[in-house]
Amino acid sequence: MANASGDTGPIRSELAGDPDMLELVQTFVDELPVRAAQLTASLEAGDRDGLIRLAHQLSGSCGGYGFASIGDHARRLERELNESDLSGTLAEVREQGDELVALCGRVVV
Repeated sequence: MANASGDTGPIRSELAGDPDMLELVQTFVDELPVRAAQLTASLEAGDRDGLIRLAHQLSGSCGGYGFASIGDHARRLERELNESDLSGTLAEVREQGDELVALCGRVVV
């Protein structure tokens, strides 16, 4: 999955150079596959409330751990879910959710 600039490489935390944050960032990165799997399951189930909750959690935590671009993407997904019913935008939501999962898969410390 490429971002707007066409980049498909690893996504590193903006805090990666801070030795005081390294352990916290590592723990967050280690737990990210579980969150991505939960997001995928909610997408497949059409669980709007679950998607909103997960997108909200990711928007805050990604930003806090130095992954602002992923946090921004999660925030857009959350906004889309809050502004519409899932039935009318399922394809768009699915695309945004799949992009978010793919971005999470590119995260490295």
